[in-house]
Amino acid sequence: MANKELNEDSSFKISIKTLIGIGFGMATIISMWFMLQADIAEAKELPIPPNPDVTRMEFDMKDKNIRLTIQNTQEDVEEIKEDLRRIEDKIDQLK
Repeated sequence: MANKELNEDSSFKISIKTLIGIGFGMATIISMWFMLQADIAEAKELPIPPNPDVTRMEFDMKDKNIRLTIQNTQEDVEEIKEDLRRIEDKIDQLK
């Protein structure tokens, strides 16, 4: 194997197409960096979001109301099932 040193007299060949590709890649990365920095700066200037409108007490009240509604619905379903059983029994007696 030939051992070549890299010095100021060394040269290598690179095509124009490759140089354009490298330049385009660098331009893309640099523009993405500046866009990211601009987005970060904009985000720093945005107003702080207000406190949530729903307080803990209001959440607990709504939760209790929903649970009560579910229980009432369950009781209604049980009543409907009882009525259905009675209707089925009456139909069976008629046969």
